[in-house]
Amino acid sequence: MAPVAMRLAAQSLSDAQPVPFWLEDPGKPGALPALTGTEKCDLLVVGGGYSGLWTALLAKERDPARDVVLIEGREVGWAASGRNGGFCAASLTHGFGNGLARWPGELPKLEELGERNLDAIEEAVARYSLDCDFERTGELDVATEPYQVDELHEMYEEIDRLGLADGLELLDRDAVRAEVDSPTFLGGLWDRRGVAMLNPAKLAWGLKRACQDLGVRIFENTPGLELVNAGAGVGVRTPYGKVVARRVALGTNVFPSLVKRVRSYTVPVYDYALMTEPLSPEQLASVGWRNRQGLGDCANQFHYFRITADHRILWGGYDAIYPFGGKVSAEMDHRPETYLKLAEQFFHCFPQLEGLRFSHAWGGAIDTCSRFSAFFGTAYQGKVAYAAGFTGLGVGATRFGGDVMLDLLAGERTERTDLEMVRRKPLPFPPEPIAWAGIGVTKWAMARADENGGRRNLWLKAMDRMGLGFDS
Repeated sequence: MAPVAMRLAAQSLSDAQPVPFWLEDPGKPGALPALTGTEKCDLLVVGGGYSGLWTALLAKERDPARDVVLIEGREVGWAASGRNGGFCAASLTHGFGNGLARWPGELPKLEELGERNLDAIEEAVARYSLDCDFERTGELDVATEPYQVDELHEMYEEIDRLGLADGLELLDRDAVRAEVDSPTFLGGLWDRRGVAMLNPAKLAWGLKRACQDLGVRIFENTPGLELVNAGAGVGVRTPYGKVVARRVALGTNVFPSLVKRVRSYTVPVYDYALMTEPLSPEQLASVGWRNRQGLGDCANQFHYFRITADHRILWGGYDAIYPFGGKVSAEMDHRPETYLKLAEQFFHCFPQLEGLRFSHAWGGAIDTCSRFSAFFGTAYQGKVAYAAGFTGLGVGATRFGGDVMLDLLAGERTERTDLEMVRRKPLPFPPEPIAWAGIGVTKWAMARADENGGRRNLWLKAMDRMGLGFDS
């Protein structure tokens, strides 16, 4: 980073509050009391992020008489569900390319299920009056290197060959800059319908209220500590009591699973984001962005960015930090060296916004698995179900995961449970220090690929063949 660029980037961060922008909201609901004593229910949901909230809501929609309890270790939406960029994607496979590489025969079905899932989220936003700034604006994948333009064209041709290109539009340099103006943009692929933008914390809080309105009993500041057999059901021990349930759905994602054998399938990856102050009318006009799409660039070390309801720009990504040993720790939620790097990259992308300042800077852990998309399973003779490994694309896919968990707990064979994606698991991560070394080499190789026209070296090619990867 050049000294002048570093100085300007540092100045832009001088007033940034080290808290997630979305969670610093005067409309945040108060915490509910912790669980004390023993509770009994038909279904216990562990985790108050999107995964648990959607599961509880869907369970009551399927059977309003079902007694559902949800426990959350802190407060609903405080972790990944309240810290992400607010990209609610239809994709269940972490994008078309990853889905094609892993489930080519199922991809049309997976795309259809993903579209239906996003439509259902939009319908739920309307039905339950979820005040979460939901906008079905789509997403632009932008090329910032010539080779990425070629890759976007190749991907579009492959999508079109499979008959899945409805709603997609290739944009050349002038067309993409007419949408969002950056001198770094060389082309783009606009998915007009497959992504919605929203306020992630407000979605979580709205789902909390909707669950309560349907009769879900929610206990906050109540971590689930241990699973135990309890006759025909399952017990979950908590700090001040326990819950005995006929069935249990685990939506703990990045946090260590109560089913210990599942823990090796995910690692925490820390992702960081900045939020600007609101843009003035002149600053907004200099960027364009009238259609308010979400954006992501096409590098391995990619950025994601979007505009908010009050005309701020969220800018995140690039660094993906894996802590040795895979421990989730609040100390990792902030990384000033990453904030400085992100700020410098922001002004490289949008030089016309020099002088704009950042109001918030934060980070959080993502549950990453080696195939970049969720996996599912059961334990305790089918009385416990889990979904995890959403790898940063869980705002929309967690609702699908909730449906899968409920199908599995019911013992039902459905179009979801028949999927190879549901029936098979990704490769687990190796133990330390092998995981640390392997992830470090992979990150280095991905950065080299970005610097060398996208060319993947022997290490990345070997990882591709093994079906292993690392992403945020």
